[in-house]
Amino acid sequence: MNSNDSLMAYVLRLADNALILGQRMVELVAAYPELEEELANANFALDYLGQARMYYTYAGELEGMGRSEDDFAFLRDENEYRNFLLLEQPNGHFGDSISKLVLFESFYLLQLEALVHCSDTRVAEIAARAEKEIRYHLRHDTQWLIRLGDGTEESHNRAQASVDALWRFTGELFAPDEVDNVFEAEFEGPDLFRIREQWQKNVAVVLQEATLEMPEEQWMASGGKEGQHTEHLGFMIAEMQYLQRVHPEATW
Repeated sequence: MNSNDSLMAYVLRLADNALILGQRMVELVAAYPELEEELANANFALDYLGQARMYYTYAGELEGMGRSEDDFAFLRDENEYRNFLLLEQPNGHFGDSISKLVLFESFYLLQLEALVHCSDTRVAEIAARAEKEIRYHLRHDTQWLIRLGDGTEESHNRAQASVDALWRFTGELFAPDEVDNVFEAEFEGPDLFRIREQWQKNVAVVLQEATLEMPEEQWMASGGKEGQHTEHLGFMIAEMQYLQRVHPEATW
């Protein structure tokens, strides 16, 4: 894989992660427990969709085939998406959603901090903007996980069950493949092994404050970065792409 192909593949992964998580968060509009949280969730979802647009636009420029951000978002099949499996998991209850956000954003913030210093100027610029947003997201979502874990007996038990259920999807975040390796070598990209060490320390601190137990080492699900997804993504994509598929090339 040459450096340009690796760069495009890496950018596309960043875009897919942002799009899929943003779409999951959009599904929660009018479903959060407080009005203030409704507004926060909607704004956070828009942050992710904005990041996805910037990444997709850059991926299109790198590809040079004339594809736009809408083409990447709405006109690809399920196995063409390269997002993490963690992000396509159903929202479930509030504790599930918050746990997923904390586990991912704890990784994503470290990834963005590294990408700010990568040698690709465009990726570094997008990362610098996204870093500010995700830093605030993580602080907000972490406080919610602490409230749930250190709250009532029921909220504690349900938050622990959420972390336990989602943990098996976290290994993929730190499993480098050819794209990751080439991007690290050619563009001074993130060192996933180093990020994993810091992520474990950061998550351990949060879980301890939330009076939650860190799950033990276990088998980890993977495949999202290669286009092998759980059954949940197909349903999401079908709903997300419905209008564009029924009315191709429609404008509004």
